[in-house]
Amino acid sequence: MLDRFFQLRQNGTNVRTETLAGLTTFLTMAYIIFVQPAVLSGTMSGEPTGLDFGAVMTATCLSAALATAIMALYARYPIGQAPGMGENFFFVVSALPAAGAMIAEGVKDGSIAAGTTTPWQIALGVVFISGLLFILLTLVGVREMLINSISASMRNAIAIGIGLFIALIGMRNAGLVLVHPDAGLTMNPQFASPDLIIFFVGLFLTAAMFARGVRGAIVWGILGATVLAVAGKLAVPYMPEWMAQSTVVSESKLVTTFAVTAEIVSAPPSLAPTFLKMDLVNALSWSMMPFILIFLFMDVFDTLGTLIGVSERAGFIKDGRLPRAKEAMMSDAIGTAVGAALGTSTVTSFIESAAGVEQGGRTGLTALVVAVLFLAALFFSPLIAMVGNYPPITAPALVVVGSMMLRNVTKIDWDNYAEAMPSFLVMIGIPFTYSIADGLALGFIAYPVVKLAAGQGRDVRGLMYLLAVVMVAYFVFVRAQAG
Repeated sequence: MLDRFFQLRQNGTNVRTETLAGLTTFLTMAYIIFVQPAVLSGTMSGEPTGLDFGAVMTATCLSAALATAIMALYARYPIGQAPGMGENFFFVVSALPAAGAMIAEGVKDGSIAAGTTTPWQIALGVVFISGLLFILLTLVGVREMLINSISASMRNAIAIGIGLFIALIGMRNAGLVLVHPDAGLTMNPQFASPDLIIFFVGLFLTAAMFARGVRGAIVWGILGATVLAVAGKLAVPYMPEWMAQSTVVSESKLVTTFAVTAEIVSAPPSLAPTFLKMDLVNALSWSMMPFILIFLFMDVFDTLGTLIGVSERAGFIKDGRLPRAKEAMMSDAIGTAVGAALGTSTVTSFIESAAGVEQGGRTGLTALVVAVLFLAALFFSPLIAMVGNYPPITAPALVVVGSMMLRNVTKIDWDNYAEAMPSFLVMIGIPFTYSIADGLALGFIAYPVVKLAAGQGRDVRGLMYLLAVVMVAYFVFVRAQAG
């Protein structure tokens, strides 16, 4: 039945490979189960937002499972969905303060009764409305038209940019790359740190298994790093005092963050504190309109970039077109609307899905496995927390996947500078701006301008000219004003 529905044989795969790929993708994106509620509740920043941690965690798992299941059964692509990084920070850092200021002003002028709403309820309303707009854009085919308007060089550049981005995220998560206030990104020279030791062991183990053609190399690498982390944590009390008290050990995430779970199963947290608590009326106020547009922009282009990058790497794009693109984009649109109703921020395609593709995932069965694991995570949260809350375990997988995605660099038309320059801007823009959406914007604005100046304007579809104008207007009049 699975073979017939997902066409496993036609795609050169089988149930075992797809299951392993789904497990790989889930493990590399499982951190969102705990990072998302930590960000939205304010526990990560130490400034409570009013959102309940447990409710957000449950909403995150349910919305991710639903959106990924739609991707699996409707679009049949091996891409996982979940509330996106970047959108969640924008929710807390920008949307919540704006909603709070609007409430204060409304209470002052009498248009809002004190105590009738909260900033997080308005912000969830904003996300819900943007989700409805996602659905509308998908139904009318605008998002599919965007994919089909992008040149082959630009599509491959997106895959490369995402590969660099994934690798950068992996190295930052491991603690190998640090953010210095004066020098920007720098390398951590503390190679004796337990975190870096675990990261490098996982990285070299995964790379060696890939080189030897071992099936499940990424999963084995994650398991190996997990075993080493557990052993290291248990060994800390028995370390010589001079070693245990050294800065490199005492300040490591292994000591301060990682915890060996004593439980395997637990009951899911209640969804009641956030379920259907969004404020749609105040979310539609003029002061919140820019935030609806920003969430719309971020999700459209985050999903667009991830979908193209992963699809290009997996060989899904045929004759310049992605089959079932509308179906694929419907998953995050529905996920965003439902997620806001449950109590979490924008749902989008995860770049970590590339890990499952590199593991051999080629069909929706991979995504279905991811969806089931998100549901299972509600009951196995202690075990998932142990792995997901300690990034050096999964960081090697991201670095390895990043290296794999750079193969596409040979598919860019470097002999045509009008293709090469915009592609290069996408490649560096995605990791350097730490945003898929912003990196795409750089290339999409430059592409029609450079092509037109080079006398190659006929190669550019009309939608790309319109998109460049819209993006410039968006950054000048919307993004800059919202902060």
